[in-house]
Amino acid sequence: MKTIILIHCPDQPGIVHATTGFIQSNGGNIVYLDQHVDKQANVFFMRVESEFETPTPDLKALREDFDKEVGLPYKIKWQLHTPENRPKMAVFVSKYNHCLYDLLSRYHAGELAVDIPFICSNHETLRNIAEQFHIPFFHIPVQKDARAKAEAAQLELLRTHEIDFVVLARYMQIVSGNLIAEFPDRIINIHHSFLPAFAGAKPYHAAYKRGVKIIGATSHYVTEELDAGPIIEQDVTTVSHSNSIQDFITKGRDLEKIVLSRAVKLHVERKTMVYNNKTVIFS
Repeated sequence: MKTIILIHCPDQPGIVHATTGFIQSNGGNIVYLDQHVDKQANVFFMRVESEFETPTPDLKALREDFDKEVGLPYKIKWQLHTPENRPKMAVFVSKYNHCLYDLLSRYHAGELAVDIPFICSNHETLRNIAEQFHIPFFHIPVQKDARAKAEAAQLELLRTHEIDFVVLARYMQIVSGNLIAEFPDRIINIHHSFLPAFAGAKPYHAAYKRGVKIIGATSHYVTEELDAGPIIEQDVTTVSHSNSIQDFITKGRDLEKIVLSRAVKLHVERKTMVYNNKTVIFS
């Protein structure tokens, strides 16, 4: 059995020794360890992957013992995950299909260790893609005077299917505070710009007018402050004076799907930790 332990706590001597010693004493072998100290905030972060030989340990007892022997003495906030428990990912889309196709292709190829119970959209446009990959598709229109009704239907879907996290694959609606509160640091968005520069509805047009030499894309966790959540992944590509706005958009869409898929993979592999509206991304 394989386990992943994520830790953050006030920086202090002995945390690594206590954690690795606990794993060894319970029959585990550490196959990966990465750590980081935020010296300004005096906070310690660590990710540990371990493999346990048979007999498989009792996870409930393992969690209780770790909390007693390591968590409480060091005032640690921690999580223990097993990759065998595949997270359930819901995908929200509107009319753009490039990010959806990319995610579903990677999922179908086995690159993303998730289950996708459904795809939800405020339009019918992409239903055929869901059907192509044999994934249930739900159309929930979002009208200005009935946003609360749409949100209630979305939440019902998410709860019914016991969704672990949500991916906004170019979902062109603002997510409400109620939904964000139910999925804190578990809603991943892709923004068609290298945030925080050129934020807004038409970043490529703004970049084109400014004569930039690179454009980018940003994937981040969603917070109530629009496009200001903790950043998971970013990338850029070069452009020049010879490129048209359509060239900018085409290059940007290539970046969007790559950056989003990387961010989703990092989240699924438990390699992200959020702290003070920033992320620690483990290698």
